[in-house]
Amino acid sequence: MNWVREHTRSAVLVGLTLLLPLVLYLQVLMNLLGLAFDYSRERDRLEPRLARLSGLQESGELLEERRSAATASLATAIYPSSNDESALAAELQSSVRQVLIDSGLSVTNSQVLPIRDDEAFKKVKIKLTAGGTLAALDTALVGLTAHSPTISIESLDTFPARVSRRRARTGSRQEQALTVVMQVMALQSKS
Repeated sequence: MNWVREHTRSAVLVGLTLLLPLVLYLQVLMNLLGLAFDYSRERDRLEPRLARLSGLQESGELLEERRSAATASLATAIYPSSNDESALAAELQSSVRQVLIDSGLSVTNSQVLPIRDDEAFKKVKIKLTAGGTLAALDTALVGLTAHSPTISIESLDTFPARVSRRRARTGSRQEQALTVVMQVMALQSKS
């Protein structure tokens, strides 16, 4: 201890010389610990993602089968993009009219509405006016739901048809006649 008192300046220099590597060592150690904690947090964040990816890889065949099934189902539900819009509208109008006529309704008016673009599909709409009985309307609705590609009924309004005075005087007990105004829609693929 006497040496430290006598050589204070030298003691401070030796102490600083010994302290400097210790400070550098502690700084490197703290940086390494910080990196270890960062890597640990990153690993904890990535583990669920890696588990999901491995799950997707394991079920890849099943996903591919289901994608193919969905594509096939979609192909039967919508018109392909290869059809011309105006030809498709005319074909849809004709087939819907035929379904209504086959069911016993008499179509008095049909009109192709403007084709609208959606994000993935084009919407082809037809508005029809028909007359007939409730049973014929029921048969027509069943026929429209069985149509392929799928036809959606957007609106359906029914009104009782006017009864002629002559039929009202004779008192005939016929089924109530209806006037039906409906708007149907079919989808066409854009791609």
